[in-house]
Amino acid sequence: MSEHDKCSCDEAVELLGDFLCKELTPEERERVEAHLCECIECADFYQFEGKMLECVKRKVTETQLPKELVDKVLKALDECEKA
Repeated sequence: MSEHDKCSCDEAVELLGDFLCKELTPEERERVEAHLCECIECADFYQFEGKMLECVKRKVTETQLPKELVDKVLKALDECEKA
């Protein structure tokens, strides 16, 4: 990967949500993965965001909320993980 193809911290953070939800193109994903391998700060942020996503999913299943809301959130999270 050339220097021109690498992404900045700002770009990596901007793409992180889509990266976690697997909504990036293969090229974008490769660029973000390469950046996360080289940048400890962004890698730490990625780990935090991934844990936050898991925590939200777990809490939604443990908390007494209206069934319609729980179903909607779980469906959105599942779609995010499958994409």
